[in-house]
Amino acid sequence: MAEEHFDLVTIGAGSGGVRASRFAATLYGAKVACVELPFGFVASEEIGGAGGTCVIRGCVPKKLLVYGAAFAEEFADARGFGWDLAAGQAGPAHDWASLVQLKDKEIRRLNTTYGNILKNAGVTSIEGRGKLLDANTVEVTALDGSKRILKAKHILIATGGVATKIPIEGAEHAIISDEALALERLPEGPIAVLGAGYIATEFAGIFRGTHRHPVHLMFRGDKVLRGFDEECRDQVQENLVRRGVTVHPGCRPTKIVKQGDGSLVLHYVDGSGAEQQLGCALVMMATGRKPRVEGLGLEAVGIKMDSAGAISVDEFSRTSVPGVWAVGDVTNRINLTPVALMEGMAFAKHVLRFDVVPVSGQDVGTCSSQFKDGFSVGLGYTEEQATKEFSGNIDVYVSRFRPMKYTISGREEKTLMKLIVHAESDKVLGCHMVGPDAPEIMQGLAVALKCEATKAQFDSTVGIHPTAAEEFVTMRSRTRRVPGTGSRAP
Repeated sequence: MAEEHFDLVTIGAGSGGVRASRFAATLYGAKVACVELPFGFVASEEIGGAGGTCVIRGCVPKKLLVYGAAFAEEFADARGFGWDLAAGQAGPAHDWASLVQLKDKEIRRLNTTYGNILKNAGVTSIEGRGKLLDANTVEVTALDGSKRILKAKHILIATGGVATKIPIEGAEHAIISDEALALERLPEGPIAVLGAGYIATEFAGIFRGTHRHPVHLMFRGDKVLRGFDEECRDQVQENLVRRGVTVHPGCRPTKIVKQGDGSLVLHYVDGSGAEQQLGCALVMMATGRKPRVEGLGLEAVGIKMDSAGAISVDEFSRTSVPGVWAVGDVTNRINLTPVALMEGMAFAKHVLRFDVVPVSGQDVGTCSSQFKDGFSVGLGYTEEQATKEFSGNIDVYVSRFRPMKYTISGREEKTLMKLIVHAESDKVLGCHMVGPDAPEIMQGLAVALKCEATKAQFDSTVGIHPTAAEEFVTMRSRTRRVPGTGSRAP
């Protein structure tokens, strides 16, 4: 079998893999091959696609469904602005099948676009499953069983992650996020979403906005969005309830039973320890993801894995085997698309331009949405993290208010904005927001945090009026001062 020679072979054409491959080829003149499985909406050992999780079965299709679900609230709010909807109707009927078909059309277009990005960069795209034979050799097996041998000085693993299920009896009757995004129709009856992370809260909101039956969100902890700022978590959970999602904290699912008519019965232990049952038409598990490492030949090559089954890497994305690198969710560092993009760029610059480019994730923003107007975004440190890590006093500024739009529409949900400031240095350590347009507002503030802005600089900035965003530059009254218990200075 003839060998094909490259400077770089990338396994995985998701966000990190495409970015690294494109930059390596266009900016640094490398000869690059990128290996990816055939396109499909639900990932498997045979299905993947250029664009990866984010584009095909993650951020992008999810947000399209979020936009679709948001119209339910827009129709409801319209009455407050003089729109005369038919009596007793919340708005026009929703056609889930049409939404999914239009979503699928857009995702296919984006998949083609990602393929063209690689092509236009001069990257050789190879369809099939990639497997390491040694530190400089990748074997690619196509669906028809044919094989190709690729030799390279550098191999980059960027295969991402896959959704997992909790190991309970009847778990096979539940769906995961891939399948939820590809549902051809919504079943008649209640929907139960298991999980408390941003994927779970997002889908609870999507289903609530598009489904006329009850939606239940069930999780083991006391509130949603573990790892987010505590006040933001409280506000998101309160807004979920106001939107009509039934929240079940302290809940532990034990089994799922499929009935003769196709309906499901979810058995669980509630917060008081009592055994309960919930009849439903659909159960979705949004209970975690794991790195996609099966079949890559990592063990045979000697690549070290961590306790979570992820590829162990250093701050330069180097694995334990010289010449083999890894970026994105397969390393289980910060599992977000912008981080994979950053890691891919840093890899290409470090390996092919020989610049020292470590990866840092402290200024990464995280975003969770349950509806278009219910986003929660966190930048930098939460109050809890800042108090634990830094010495000296931590000043906390909080503003909670009803958005102007809701004062007329009658909606009771609140927006929350929060600044975390190191008192002695005046440096802003964290910015957090729950409310309409939070992602668009917070992207600009991410630049301010990256530039180590101070509270005085926030205060001296003229607000854009009338906007919710101006609240971040008009918060003058400190809500509380918390003593830091750490040893670090900003």
